[in-house]
Amino acid sequence: MTQQTDHFPATAVRWRIVALLAAFSLISYALRTNISIAAALMRADLHLSQIQIGYVFSAFLIGYAVFQAPAGALGDRFGPRVVLTVAAAIWGVTTVMTGALPGMVGGAVGTLEALLAVRFLLGVAEAATYPVAMSAVSVWMPPSERAFANSLVIAGMALGSAFIPPVMARVMGVSGWRMAFYVTSIPGFLIAVLWWRYAKDDPERHAGVNQPERRMIAAGRVAFHNTADEADTGRGHVIYWPLLRNRNMLLISASYFLDSYVLAMFVFWFYLYLVDERGFSILQSGVFSSLPWITALILAPAAGRLCDLLSARCGRRLGRRVVAMTALGISSVLLLWGARAEQPMLAIAVLSLSVGFLMSTEGPFWSTAADISERYAGTAGGIMNTAGNLGGVAQASIVPLVVQQFGWIPALATGSMLGLVSALLWLFIRVDHEDPAWSSWSS
Repeated sequence: MTQQTDHFPATAVRWRIVALLAAFSLISYALRTNISIAAALMRADLHLSQIQIGYVFSAFLIGYAVFQAPAGALGDRFGPRVVLTVAAAIWGVTTVMTGALPGMVGGAVGTLEALLAVRFLLGVAEAATYPVAMSAVSVWMPPSERAFANSLVIAGMALGSAFIPPVMARVMGVSGWRMAFYVTSIPGFLIAVLWWRYAKDDPERHAGVNQPERRMIAAGRVAFHNTADEADTGRGHVIYWPLLRNRNMLLISASYFLDSYVLAMFVFWFYLYLVDERGFSILQSGVFSSLPWITALILAPAAGRLCDLLSARCGRRLGRRVVAMTALGISSVLLLWGARAEQPMLAIAVLSLSVGFLMSTEGPFWSTAADISERYAGTAGGIMNTAGNLGGVAQASIVPLVVQQFGWIPALATGSMLGLVSALLWLFIRVDHEDPAWSSWSS
């Protein structure tokens, strides 16, 4: 029977798993960014200042950042199937609560406290999204396909970011901001059911995977496991400390901190930037806010595929470094240009391209983190994304202060400079397995 199945082409179950992970990414970003659109109406209705809205944004980011590594470790320990299912169900519940709770408690202080609590809990649940997705990718995909697979997961984030602004703006215009949260909660419950019914934690456990696909996945992972086995301390053991001592892990985390600072500026403030600085209406801003993510939806997968091709031809260190540094450099230049552009439509076009190139770095970042720790990809991804989201927390507090004191141009110019520093850090990151990252742990 095995010999007969060898004559058939490999099945594509691994790509369906990636498609579901991309759906998680889409829904995750839709449910975290919906409040940035609703904030335009929530501020007046709930009597909240822009600084207080910034606190609400920060509450999500703190929960999201603090629980990255623990969520990744849970994915490594219990498997992506159960962890992502529970996480998505919590997304739906907390999104409903975001619409229902504010105003039910007394006064603006009580409203603020309710929002802080609910968005913090949403951040905790969403912390599982990318570390656990990377854990699944590391199991289901051979290394030669990982940058592209991770870029497709990130493309889901871009699609969610493109999809939610016009939907939120239209629903708010018809039924108010509370109903917009109720509507956007539905996909969270749906993806939890779909993932639980289809996904498995390992290709060997999935009935739809044939032998050629199993061998394709396993063959690509042999070299990684042989290297990792030398330093493995036992399945289920959470190895935070060796990862935190690893030079490459620290460098990529620092670079991702700066990269994510810049990206979070667009996630949380671009809509309000278009309303307050460029003078667009709420409905126009909802439409234009989707353009950066549509651009990223095109550029990120293309960059991920290019990264895999260059890595196969020139080695992972050079292949991933070239894509990451080029994308960060172009993004930084475009960000400064867009900030200074006088014509609003030109500014939107240039800033949209800036976001597209910025998100083109996600494939190199996540595939490199997986290379650093094959067995514990979820934990490694959680550590890197913790640094990234600390960058998001920093911008949520810094950007409104800079805007208030100096205006939007200095705020965006600061992001441009940080993007260039992020690019330079890639000069010192090694991801080639001839000099494995694991070997430095024994020293």
